Amino acid sequence: MQYLLLIYQNEAGAPAGDSPEMATMSKEYADYTRAIRESGHIVGGNALQRSASATTVRVRDGKTLLTDGPFAETVEQLGGYYLVEAAHLDEAIGLAARIPGAKWGTIEVRPVRPMAPPA
Repeated sequence: MQYLLLIYQNEAGAPAGDSPEMATMSKEYADYTRAIRESGHIVGGNALQRSASATTVRVRDGKTLLTDGPFAETVEQLGGYYLVEAAHLDEAIGLAARIPGAKWGTIEVRPVRPMAPPA
C-alpha cells in the first residue's frame, strides 16, 4: 500500500540556507532518501518552495478565486513529502519516524486511495 508522508515544519524557525545547521539537515535528508531508495520503499518525493510562494485556488459560483499564500495560517507549513510503499501502517509510521524533520516538526502519515483508471 502507498502512504504519503507529509513533512510539516515552522518555516520561521528553519535554518538559513548557508548555515552549518542547513548543511547538516540537508545531509540527513540525503542519507534518509538514499536509505529508503535502497530499501525499495520510495515511490517519489520532493521538497517544496516556502509557503509564501503558494497560490490558493477556489471556484465559487463558477468564478475562479485566487489567494496568494497557503490555504491556512498555521504555525507549521507543508515543506515536502515522500510517497512510499509500505506493507502496513506500522511500517509507514516507522519510515515517517526516521525522517529528519520529525525531530523538530510534524510528519503526517496518510494512506493513498488509488484513483479508478479512466473509463
